[in-house]
Amino acid sequence: MGLLSTIVAAPVVGPFKGVLWIARMLAEHAEQELYSEDNIRKDILQLEQQYEFGKITLEDFERAESELLERLTMARRMKEGR
Repeated sequence: MGLLSTIVAAPVVGPFKGVLWIARMLAEHAEQELYSEDNIRKDILQLEQQYEFGKITLEDFERAESELLERLTMARRMKEGR
């Protein structure tokens, strides 16, 4: 009965499994981008430029820099497998 129920349910369950797979792939890609050391370094450089040109306040700079450094630390820990 297991095979028969699988065949009968395939038209309903198949697309759902496909959507879940796509969602999982998108989440993985987003996480890789979020914790990419190169991307974080670029963000830090952009942040420094914004501060130097007076586009953001020191308070905003320090808050954003702290968040980016936390992400960088997390990225390195993930890379090491901790």
